[in-house]
Amino acid sequence: MAAFLELKEYKMLSISNLSHTYANGVSALKRVNLDIPKGMFGLLGPNGAGKSSLMRTIATLQQASSGCIKFGDIDVGADPRSIRRTLGYLPQDFGVYPRGCALGLLDHLAMLKGITNRKQRKLLVKSLLMQTNLFDVRKKRLATYSGGMLQRFGIAQALIGQPQLIIVDEPTAGLDPEERNRFHNLLSEIGEEVVVILSTHIVDDVADLCTRMAVMSDGSIVAQGMPSALIGELRGRIWQKSINKSELVAYQAKHDVISNHLSGGKLTVRVESGSPPDNGFESAQPNLEDVYFLAVGRGLQKGNSAVPTNGQPLRVSGAAE
Repeated sequence: MAAFLELKEYKMLSISNLSHTYANGVSALKRVNLDIPKGMFGLLGPNGAGKSSLMRTIATLQQASSGCIKFGDIDVGADPRSIRRTLGYLPQDFGVYPRGCALGLLDHLAMLKGITNRKQRKLLVKSLLMQTNLFDVRKKRLATYSGGMLQRFGIAQALIGQPQLIIVDEPTAGLDPEERNRFHNLLSEIGEEVVVILSTHIVDDVADLCTRMAVMSDGSIVAQGMPSALIGELRGRIWQKSINKSELVAYQAKHDVISNHLSGGKLTVRVESGSPPDNGFESAQPNLEDVYFLAVGRGLQKGNSAVPTNGQPLRVSGAAE
């Protein structure tokens, strides 16, 4: 408990002016600034937004071109060994030994993490298998596991050593609804006492799990804050209307169309506006998907100038213009 109290009081992940440019000239991160406290933090963004580059930099798998990352008093760039001792990482794609079993591999990984006492290691592995609901299949080869089971194994290995900072990158992509719900419950339980960063392009994952969030686009943070507050910024500004598919281009040219959904041969378009766009539009309740699409779209249009820098909870870029 003392360790958790220390985490609550002192351990925050602070990212300051972080930039990274790859050798081929691609600028993956552009002056990223984030403060991430204890709990579940969602990082939303389309593929190629820079999420994985940011996660890899935090996990010390690559070094930033400039800027600083600190976790409590640990300078991640200057002291990567210290952050690795307190880090759990589940990348989007992780390799396993297909002929190995969860029991044996977790025991081996625990030993590599410095847990040399056999009895202690046995208790730890059993606890992780129970927590991730893999105990009954602990002796089966990983080659026989479903995608959801492999993801739960990935979380089990990430939890070895009681990490205080956990990164999960696109953890529910490809999971069926049952496995996705099971994984959500597991992440929620873990996020009660440590810093958990959930990097994803699935809006519902962030809506279901996270108390704070940020949206990335083109290597920059284009919105951040509490999901409820960001949604609240759009209250009274979202309108929807069913149109023919052939009318979409004309509506996109005339209105700020956030998204469109096809149902029964008709398109429902959602528009952001301070007043009814035209006849036939009805007021709609805003949601996190509206926040996401607006932030990404306006972030691409305006770049980092759309992001306030006053340290206050950020508004959706341009949502209240």
